[in-house]
Amino acid sequence: MYSKTRLAILVLLISVLACTTSGEVPPATETAEVVSQSNTSVPTEAAPQATPIVEHKTKPGEIPEIQSGVVGDQDSSLTADQNRAPGGDRFTFTRFERPFNSEAMDIYFPAIDIQGAIFYEDAQWLYSEITLKNNEDASFVLNGKYGFEIDLNVDGGGDLLVLASNPSVNEWSTTGVEVWEDSNNDVGGQTPTVTDNVLPAGDGFETRLFGGSDSPDPDLAWARVSPNDPHVVQIAVKRDVLAGDTTYLVGMWSGTEDLDPALFDINDHFAHEQAGTSMTELEYFYPIKEVSELDNTCRMAVGFQPSGNEPGLCPLPPPPGGNAPEDPGCPTQYLVCQNVSQIAVVIVCYCNQP
Repeated sequence: MYSKTRLAILVLLISVLACTTSGEVPPATETAEVVSQSNTSVPTEAAPQATPIVEHKTKPGEIPEIQSGVVGDQDSSLTADQNRAPGGDRFTFTRFERPFNSEAMDIYFPAIDIQGAIFYEDAQWLYSEITLKNNEDASFVLNGKYGFEIDLNVDGGGDLLVLASNPSVNEWSTTGVEVWEDSNNDVGGQTPTVTDNVLPAGDGFETRLFGGSDSPDPDLAWARVSPNDPHVVQIAVKRDVLAGDTTYLVGMWSGTEDLDPALFDINDHFAHEQAGTSMTELEYFYPIKEVSELDNTCRMAVGFQPSGNEPGLCPLPPPPGGNAPEDPGCPTQYLVCQNVSQIAVVIVCYCNQP
């Protein structure tokens, strides 16, 4: 009896050993877990997109020596401590002298206050130099938005707008530079440069010619802070934008990011009561309200002698030197015309040919 029992136990033990040494089989639950993990997609980080490299082929050179136009502007630093501009703010006529904050007008922005500007041309480029207030502060930075508006058909309505935000120091750069066009001819409304009685619903400069990744010409417009003066911003645009025109009006602008191409003419998108004024003489509208931190100049006549009736023309100081253009042979690119009277329209032109 004992021998039979001992034999049965021995057989059973041999069977168990045979099962365990022939290869372990993972439990069913482990098998399911392995399958589940192998079928689950593990999210991976997307590879960073490479920034397109723009190959520039044409860059502006140095500013030409010959001027095509010169303009002066008010210096608001003279009365900044009185929280007002000394003059030049005529909202109704699209003239702005507002390098101040809204309402209180207790912050003056010298980097917005235009002191004067010069316009130049050569065979390939149009150049502007806009001089801002030198407040003799070592921390001065041209951190605004600067540009010029071109009126090709001299009717008061702007056709092109070139803007540069936070211009690069010393080196020409396309970063932050934009060129806009008014393709549907609604800038200025019914009476360009003068506030319309009924505010129009126009879209201003609605067509961007340059400034996006899809710009047909990556070299169309450039800007920089002058390497010779940290208070001067220089902007260049290819004269191709003129589409062959050689006579036009040009005016300068400075402001902040609120200097919006879609809001031109600005005095057609706000009522005077909304915009306010920087001049205490206009007490009904004072102080600045919704239109602040903004400055512009009158328009210069480039390439022709104006009659004095062109919209946007305004009093300017007389040019230093220069010859009167009695000689009809003066090339149009050297003809510089200015209003030399502070109280009337008295146009004087001179030939600035070397």
